[in-house]
This record gives sequence, C-alpha cells and structure tokens, in this order.
Amino acid sequence: MTGISATATILKLKIDRFRGIEALDWNPAPGMNIVLGGGDVGKSTILEAIALLLSPSNALVLSEADFWQRKVEDEFVIQAVVALPPSSEIGQQQRFAWPWEWDGNDAVRPITEDDEESGRAASGPPVYRLQVRGTPDLEINWEIVQPNDDIDHLSAAVRRNIGVVRLGGDDRNDRDLRLVYGSALDRLLADKGLRARIGRRVSEINLAANLGDSAKEALGKLDGTLKNEALPSKLDLGLTSSQGLSIGALIGLMAESAHGVSLPLASWGAGTRRMTALQIAAAGEAETSITAIDEIERGLEPYRLRKLVKSLQAEPAQSFVTTHSAVAINAADQASLWYLDGSGHIGPLLREKIARQQERDPETFLSRFAIIAEGPTEVGFLSYVLERAVDGAFADHGVRVCDGQGNPATLDLLEAMADGGLLFGGFADDEGQSSGRWTELKAKMGDRLFQWAGGCTEERIMSLVDESRLEELIAHPDAGVAAERRVTLAMRLGIDNKSLPAIRTATEDFRALMIAAAIGSKEGAPDDETAKMWGRHGRRWFKFVVGGRELAEKMFVLGVWPSVKPDLLPFLNAVRAALGQAAISDVPHDG
Repeated sequence: MTGISATATILKLKIDRFRGIEALDWNPAPGMNIVLGGGDVGKSTILEAIALLLSPSNALVLSEADFWQRKVEDEFVIQAVVALPPSSEIGQQQRFAWPWEWDGNDAVRPITEDDEESGRAASGPPVYRLQVRGTPDLEINWEIVQPNDDIDHLSAAVRRNIGVVRLGGDDRNDRDLRLVYGSALDRLLADKGLRARIGRRVSEINLAANLGDSAKEALGKLDGTLKNEALPSKLDLGLTSSQGLSIGALIGLMAESAHGVSLPLASWGAGTRRMTALQIAAAGEAETSITAIDEIERGLEPYRLRKLVKSLQAEPAQSFVTTHSAVAINAADQASLWYLDGSGHIGPLLREKIARQQERDPETFLSRFAIIAEGPTEVGFLSYVLERAVDGAFADHGVRVCDGQGNPATLDLLEAMADGGLLFGGFADDEGQSSGRWTELKAKMGDRLFQWAGGCTEERIMSLVDESRLEELIAHPDAGVAAERRVTLAMRLGIDNKSLPAIRTATEDFRALMIAAAIGSKEGAPDDETAKMWGRHGRRWFKFVVGGRELAEKMFVLGVWPSVKPDLLPFLNAVRAALGQAAISDVPHDG
C-alpha cells in the first residue's frame, strides 16, 4: 500500500477496558472481515467500538456498563490507525492533523532530517491515530493523537465524513434510513440547508391552535405566571431540536407496499431495512464509509444473505461482520475470517488452509468444539466412541466431528485453527509424513490432538483383535457385505474360491491380508488396473462413516478397548473438559 489511501481503512484497532473486552490488539484486513467466536466473547463489542470511534454525533451517553467490569475509575480507550482518503477532510481540522507513517504493522513517527541523515527510510503511506476515551466522569472525548503525542480534538464533521454504517443485531437499525446527522441518507442527499428549510416550514404551523380548551387555558396561565416573574412570555408551541438532535431525524424514507400504501422503510422487515441501508451507503461516497454489521444473517433468506455477502466482498470499502450462519461463511470465499476467543485474543483463519473446509463444512467454524477427524472412517469411529464417552448427546453440547479430507489437508486445517486461537480437537492417523509439524501441533494442542502411534485407525484396531476372533471383522448383518469382503480377500490372493477356509489356506498371514484389504493397500498389485481395483477395496470394509462406526463397535465387542484405552482416554477426557464435564476413568465397554 503506497501513497494516499483510496478508501477509509482501519489498519490497526486497539481496545482497552471497553465493555466485555479488557484488551484487544488487531490488524484487520482491507475489504470484508468476518469475526467468528463463541457466545459473549466480544464480537459485537468490537463492532460497537468501531461505531463509537467513528460516531457522527456527540449526543451519546455512557453508563457503567460501557467500562470493563464496570470500573468507571479506569477509563476505556478505543484507538485506531486509519488510512483516510482526501474526502474525509481530515486536513480541515481546527488544528492541522499531522499524519504518521504505516510500517506494515503499526503507525510510526514520520522521518525527520536527522533520520534521513542516519539512513532511515520512509516507512510507508500516511495514516492517522484516532481515538475515543470514556472518562471516569462518564464523558466521551474524541481525539487525534499527533506524531509528537499531542492530543487534539477529533471533530464530529470529520467523523461524519468518514462515516460508519452500523447495522446491529437488535433490530434498531433504521438510523441510516432517516435524516440523522451522519446517517447514510444524510450523506447521500448532502443537502445542508434542508433542515433549516424544514424548520421554517414547521414554524409556520400554528400548533397552539390545535390544542384543546383545557390545554390552551393551562398554557395561558403559565404565560401569565412567567410575565409576572419578569420571565419570557407570550408563549407558543413549536418543534425544537437540541445538541446532537435534529428535526431532520423525524424525516425518513417512505416506500410503497404491495397494497399501494406508502409506509416508512423503518417499519419494513429487518432484512429489507438492512439491505436498503447498505444500498443507500453504497450510493453515497463509498470511499469513506466503513460498514459494521452484527449478525449479518438477521432477517435474510439464504439467497439474499449470499447476495449481501458477495456484494460486500466486491466493494472496495472496508467492512466488519459477525455471523452465526453457515451460509454466510460458505459465501465469504474472498473475505478475511478471524476467530475471537474468550480472552480477547483474535487470530486469522488463513484462507489457503481452510478454504476447502469453509466450502464443504462451514459449520466447523461455528461449533462450540469442532473435532477435525482425518477421514470418513475416523468421523464414524469417533462419533460412536463419543456417544459412549460424553454425558448426553455430544452434538447437543456443540461438538461437531468434521471430515478433514485426508492427512495433509487435516494437518493444514488444524494448524490454521491453532494459529486462529480456536478451541478444537484433532483425530488423525500417523502416515509417517510431516512429523515435525505434527510434533509442533501436539505441543500446542496437548491431549486435544489424538494421533495413532503408527498407522491408521483400521490397522491399529484390527492388529489388536485376538487371532481366534479375526473372522468376526468380516461378519456383517448384511450377508452381501460380508460376501463382498471375502471377495476382496480372494482377489488379492488370486483364487476363485471365496470361502473363508479356502482364503485361510491360501495365505500365511490372514490378519495382514484383511488389513491390506480394509485400508485399500495397492502394495503387491501385479499391474496398474489391479492396483486401482485394490485401492477401492477399503470401501467394502470401513472406509466410510457407517463403516467407521462399525469398526468402533467391534473394538468394544471384540475386546480391543482395554488395549487402546491408555492412548484414547486422555483425548476423550480433553473433549469432556472442553464441555465442562469431569474426567472419567473408563468408557463403558460391555459388548
């Protein structure tokens, strides 16, 4: 980024002691930013902080609830490093606002002659430090921090020129549909004399003449009392406005309904109001406006939600969005996704590592506790085990077991989620690849990451079944499935007789033969065509979700659980801990 910014862009946001956030330090991306996270972690507070910082009005009132833990004695500070276009008129402040320089991470003081002599180069484009403070006296101060650390007032005019379109999740989002100072409609019409003209016309209305007789009498008595006390008299009624309030706020957009009746747009549905407000903002000076939308899905059907997300992504203006909608996450294929945890840490979900999961299973990023399982076998296997290990239905606790689409993709996704600060789990095979990365990930995740000690789920479980019960791995309630499994064994041996006695006679290692078929091993195939056929054998065994469940059930029925318990139980207890459940010493394992 070089030169003067073409759009208003928050490059760095720092929040201290505002509402539910004690401290947050964040470098959002240009364009669309989607903030994800659990309930009550502060997602809406971030949007409220941006809206307060850029509020076009001074007529705001603070309360104790706006301060961290209601400690009013500790003022809150919301500061942003902002790149601004010329249309913001930041240079028209009463005192000149000197720019800082952006070094890619923060605002730094511009170079001086001494810096040039010492060889220090200019860091980057000009930016400004804007901040708002809530004082112990419950007052709000909007300020510009100069590069010499002087503090100057940030005028409401500049904040109005920057503009913020704030759509909250509480349905009170008709501000931008009315002529409120700094609203989207106000910036679109840009008629500074309109309020005065409205006021003059309203003043021509004889409001007192419309009073009832008793009201006229009361007003007359008051007029006489004031006159006797040498106070202003000759009273009348008229519409007035006060600081921060305007008669224009009574003027709003109207639209014709399907029945031909003109109604205020503020009375239409939540989704329609939101879409209209954003269209008004887009029709104005889009290079200055910043958009903040809480629960973007509110009031919108899926098709309109997708359209809204796509349109925000296409806009050059910066936007900040929260959502609990899988549709919104799926549609946001060009947005920057962030995860906010309960400690106020916000981290990126790197698109190159999560894109496949974002498209296939966006609910992964909305779960209370997502577990990325390597493939369909692991999804089914783990789901069955969790049903025994977790108190109540695990899905009702917000646990989602997700298909990671293979070992390399699972590793990428788990790393991205770890970097993003998500609370999650992982369940994977050990394919002998990327051991350093897996070790580093294990150090971050602890017992929330489970990886078999060599090999895959099928290998590990089947290798522990007693020799006398191996044939029970082939058995299935559907006789056709059991027959298909025998066919895969016979094919690998190159024999026509598909009976178990014949298969056992033809091999020296019945267990190894079954494992090779169950994992779809191609080793030893005489040609490419046969290798392809052998690679599909796993689908006849456990390589699908239902097959994974079958394998888990057989782990308990065939007495394998005691052997894998030392490895699996710490992981299961880590899941329970994430749900607030006490650790267990065993999982029910009766047949």
